[in-house]
Amino acid sequence: MSGLTDTVTLANGVKMPKLGFGVWQVKDGDEAVNAVKDALEAGYRSIDTAAAYQK
Repeated sequence: MSGLTDTVTLANGVKMPKLGFGVWQVKDGDEAVNAVKDALEAGYRSIDTAAAYQK
């Protein structure tokens, strides 16, 4: 299982966890802010706020 300890090295040499955190369906602004703060404290570095994907 992939977790926050599994990383990918970016072109600039920075290591970033492979696992991201998504907040698209969080409706309340304060709830979203608190969720992102908690995610950053937990080690997430990729925060996905996309409303839709055009795949």
